[in-house]
Amino acid sequence: MAPAADLAAIKQEVEQRGIEFLFAQFVDMYARPSAKLVPAAYLDDLVAEGAGFAGYAAGEIGQVPADPDIAAIPDLASFTPVPWQPNLARFACDITVEGEPWPYCPRTILKNVAAKARAQGFEFKIGIELEYFLVHQREDGSIEVADRQDTLDKPCYDMAGLTRQYDFLTTVSKHCNTLGWGNYANDHEDANGQFEQNFQYADALTTCDRAIFFRYMVHTLAEQRGMIATFMPKPFANLTGNGAHFHMSLWKDGENVFTDANDPRGLGLSSLAYNFVGGLKAHARAYSAVTAPTVNSYKRLKIGSTTSGATWSPVWISHGYNNRTQMLRINPGRIEDRTIDGSCNPYLAAAVILASGLDGIERGIEAGDPNTENLYTKSYAELTARGMKALPGNLLDATRELEADDVLRAALGRGRDEDYVDYYVAVKRREWSQYHEQVTPWEIREYLTRF
Repeated sequence: MAPAADLAAIKQEVEQRGIEFLFAQFVDMYARPSAKLVPAAYLDDLVAEGAGFAGYAAGEIGQVPADPDIAAIPDLASFTPVPWQPNLARFACDITVEGEPWPYCPRTILKNVAAKARAQGFEFKIGIELEYFLVHQREDGSIEVADRQDTLDKPCYDMAGLTRQYDFLTTVSKHCNTLGWGNYANDHEDANGQFEQNFQYADALTTCDRAIFFRYMVHTLAEQRGMIATFMPKPFANLTGNGAHFHMSLWKDGENVFTDANDPRGLGLSSLAYNFVGGLKAHARAYSAVTAPTVNSYKRLKIGSTTSGATWSPVWISHGYNNRTQMLRINPGRIEDRTIDGSCNPYLAAAVILASGLDGIERGIEAGDPNTENLYTKSYAELTARGMKALPGNLLDATRELEADDVLRAALGRGRDEDYVDYYVAVKRREWSQYHEQVTPWEIREYLTRF
């Protein structure tokens, strides 16, 4: 797909492709895509005025029923033909209210933090590894892996599992490449029924736009084949969870400024990159409320094991060279954050990650020594005795950390009558309370006859 950054080019592409309808799409706090379906004949009106929505009805977007409509204003650079529906295309939109940017719009929040980076000469680039399960839902509401033959204890990279889902996986791959995303690998992941399909990195906003569309695409194509695709962090207690690892770098004047082939520590990172790492480690307990944003997220970020023998998720705030037991896995010129899971809002996750790293650069925060150990084999008591800090153990604790973090508070911005952090924390604490009030089957089994 050739980039279409101006209206005339988009009109030409719409005509050439026979596109009849356009999605004007945005996301709420939970990254749930909402849209209006607009006839292509009204493209000029859509670009000039946006698509109107009752914001309160669209989810957590900072509105109450008495508020004026929100308007979804298309970003022309996000124009995306829908490969499996040739007469349809999509725009990612920014939210405005009465002509002004809406501070509760996640995409706008990321753009604001990215603008701060650009003011310092930096462009933030990321690639995202989006893992998902293909499942069936039984009549009683429980779920099972869609492929009943996918039963290996260590199914990662299983060729037979890839073959049985060949039609689905290759369809997704072809669509990614039709869109020009550069899908370069597709694999069976560590859990039964779990897959990952990678595409090339880009600037943060473009990658986040693509992540939203990718999830929509995978959900839609799975549904068409009688399956459910889920990016839920931990749908099965005994299996590895779904990550959405960010691979990050900062660029200046076309060069990756995280790269240093002469790094005395041997990790291939520049001193600036180490300060970025220092910022991530300093704010990790707070930003985990955004990168691991659900109750279920903390069932993935746990000490312990799975059927395959490893969770592949971090517990400790650490960094190390090409070591998947660390929170931050380092490769030359690139930092991978493994806290981030499939339930994240990618715009908000990218915003807090970038703000944390920039704070590390601005304040010259030291990264500390890299860790070379297998942290999965070390006890909690041993690592805490060394002074290592763990990520929060649940969503409630994470929101407390976020609430107290002034850097992230400033980065996420000010809403109408409150900081976005306070709005976010209030929503997440309601989510925690709803979960905490449930009486689970485990509690009945554990306590019913004990007392």
